[in-house]
Amino acid sequence: MGIGTTLTGEDQMVQGQIAEDQIAQDRATRRRTLTLALLTLTYFFSYMDRQILAILLELIKADLQLSDTQLGLLSGLAFAIFYAGLGIPVARLADRSNRRNIIAVSLALWSAMTVVCGVAQNFWQLLLARIGVGIGEAGSSPPSHSIIADLYPVEKRASAMAIYTLGVVLGGGFGTYIGSQLADAYGWRVAIMAIGAPGILLAIIVRLFVVEPRRGQSEVTRVVDTSAMPSMRSAFADMWRNRAARHLVAGVTLTSLIGYALTAFGLSYLQRSLGFSITQAGLFGLVAALLGTVSGVGGGRLADWSAKRWGMHAQSWMVAWLKVLALPFTLLFYLTDIPTVAIVAYGIQILFASSYLGPTFALLQGLAPMRMRATWAAITLLVINMIGLGLGPTLIGVISDLLVPWAGKQDSLRWALVIMASVTPWAIFHYWRAGVALRRQAAA
Repeated sequence: MGIGTTLTGEDQMVQGQIAEDQIAQDRATRRRTLTLALLTLTYFFSYMDRQILAILLELIKADLQLSDTQLGLLSGLAFAIFYAGLGIPVARLADRSNRRNIIAVSLALWSAMTVVCGVAQNFWQLLLARIGVGIGEAGSSPPSHSIIADLYPVEKRASAMAIYTLGVVLGGGFGTYIGSQLADAYGWRVAIMAIGAPGILLAIIVRLFVVEPRRGQSEVTRVVDTSAMPSMRSAFADMWRNRAARHLVAGVTLTSLIGYALTAFGLSYLQRSLGFSITQAGLFGLVAALLGTVSGVGGGRLADWSAKRWGMHAQSWMVAWLKVLALPFTLLFYLTDIPTVAIVAYGIQILFASSYLGPTFALLQGLAPMRMRATWAAITLLVINMIGLGLGPTLIGVISDLLVPWAGKQDSLRWALVIMASVTPWAIFHYWRAGVALRRQAAA
């Protein structure tokens, strides 16, 4: 053998490691569809467990003698403080260690705590159980965002993120429908326990079958980032300095503030102001979930097409325009007294307004440094959930109670929801400005 072809022991080890990495990368690519499906199903259970209270609020209110303000705290602030607050340390852990294992453990924890909600005997016990759900769910989304970004290249990332975010509309919708049927037949306690228990089995499946990809696997350069982990302060500073990221986070936060508020009390509004039964409201939620699926998948495809034709900035502008189209129908839903008109208006606004999450998260993952993807996702979710999930439902509850002397018990909730929906133009402004910033960055 010639001198030029002789391999040292160290060279052989390097080549062996390269071969192993390539095998692992090929395996991750082959199974990325299964991984995405399981991550989406996990997100589905996350939202189902999180939003099950929405269809049960009127029953819980009557059983435990609670006010709208207390219902708002259970739906929002109690959950959000721990869910959002723990998201950052969990994301830092996910940027260093196995993301799949973090997701599996978190799923098992929040599912068990959802079951515990069903045995609560008063407000404080239910509050503590909801805090437990929030602690568990903190470990789901940031690692999932990071895995998806590593499995899918930038030109397919918005569609992949859109599929993942179907967990929001499907989890909320099917949780609403299943919960309404179970609650009508067996009561709210059985409903909430039945929704939570299957997640424990799913946690085992996630641990066994979700793939942990190599970090940066989907990047064109295929460069492995071996630099030291940037500090948390650096991550916040980088996001703040990036004007496009700043506006994207502001836009998605305001949208979430509105969305969480309307979702938390929308089904109560149907029962309280429009006279729907709990099963009718549950069916309404299921139809909304199906329409949201069409919107989410279609929005992701439209976002990828728009980016290919006009540039990445077009994705942000697409979200802005769809929200402009949705706003009149949102307001009509809460202002009409005709159930049929309300259903049609709500269906149309869902088709226009439910496609923002996939493009937003995809844009942010594209802007984030490779070693900080989970952390950027966690920072985004921290802001979204502290302000959107934490304040949205709580504000609706407080405003509704305050409006009772003026609007009466039946319509105070209606006007609280109208006030919240009227914040939408502020969110539209930030998505427009994000598009401007993205276009300027591309031209620089």
